[in-house]
Amino acid sequence: MAGHGAQEHPHGADRLCTAGDRVYSRAVRRGRVPRRDAEPVPCLLELALLHPDPDDMDWLVPTSPQEVMTRLLRGVREEVSESQRRVGSAVEAFEWYAGLGGAPQGPAGTESAAIRVLDGLSRIQTAMDEATQACTAEVLTVQPGGIRREAELSEGLHRALALRGRGVRMRDMYTHVARHGQGLLNYLELMGDAVEARTLDEVIDRLILFDRTVAFIPANTDRTMALELRHPALIAYLVTVFERLWRLAIPLTAPLPDTGIKGISHREQSIAALLAEGHQDAVIAERLGISVRTARAHIARLSETLGAASRTQLGVRIAQAGLDGSPAPVVIPGRESRTAR
Repeated sequence: MAGHGAQEHPHGADRLCTAGDRVYSRAVRRGRVPRRDAEPVPCLLELALLHPDPDDMDWLVPTSPQEVMTRLLRGVREEVSESQRRVGSAVEAFEWYAGLGGAPQGPAGTESAAIRVLDGLSRIQTAMDEATQACTAEVLTVQPGGIRREAELSEGLHRALALRGRGVRMRDMYTHVARHGQGLLNYLELMGDAVEARTLDEVIDRLILFDRTVAFIPANTDRTMALELRHPALIAYLVTVFERLWRLAIPLTAPLPDTGIKGISHREQSIAALLAEGHQDAVIAERLGISVRTARAHIARLSETLGAASRTQLGVRIAQAGLDGSPAPVVIPGRESRTAR
């Protein structure tokens, strides 16, 4: 009977069922109720809200509401104490597990992730400033695009000056086009021998490496998001990429080598190689850090120099001249043959 009642009335004294509330209220008002009235609501007896009248066992008398409330509050306090004990045990356990990983390294504070997403320019600047403050030996950078604007150069000037003041060596890589910007030349003159710069026809996307322990790369096209990398394998890979490009690059203080083909500039040679790979004008412009209009002007001049009347014929002439990357004898109508170097 009692078990059956518990299944039909799964509640506590703090929220009685409708039938139980009605019978208990009546018992409190009248002082007692017939036992038969409580048969449909065995929960009242199970919760000790009603108990037999010692003077007449056919009647049930209520437990006073004050006593019921005291009992409920005692139970609540016990539940809260148990919850606090369990929370404390969980915190102690996970603090112990957290300690197994050791203290976080570097300027990332409590964040020790190998890859951290920096969303927003302010957060990127803050992370870069922290890495600058922690840097003690070397900074490697790759700066794609064309002529460096004054605003771009000024953006990180305070970091560069702080690094120079601590004797940190810097190596910067740009595209050949950047050579024509006076702002870059002024920046390098200001930094003195703390910075060594080299250029290539085209470089990878922006990369900044501090002490070969932390790197920053763009995470979207407009550079409002960045990735902060600290995984040793990723850092080692990026350092290898940088060093291989650095060996191919030409010191900014040295002139660009002659292409070996009369009438074709170094930039036109780069454009010819990209045309041979099948790239469109916009892609060529982006990779070389020039405008599409400038790229098309060079393509037109290249066509004139090689005697090509169409884009298709230009591709053939590029291959004949060895401008596609594979040495070949130059065969240009009206010009003497020579070997491309």
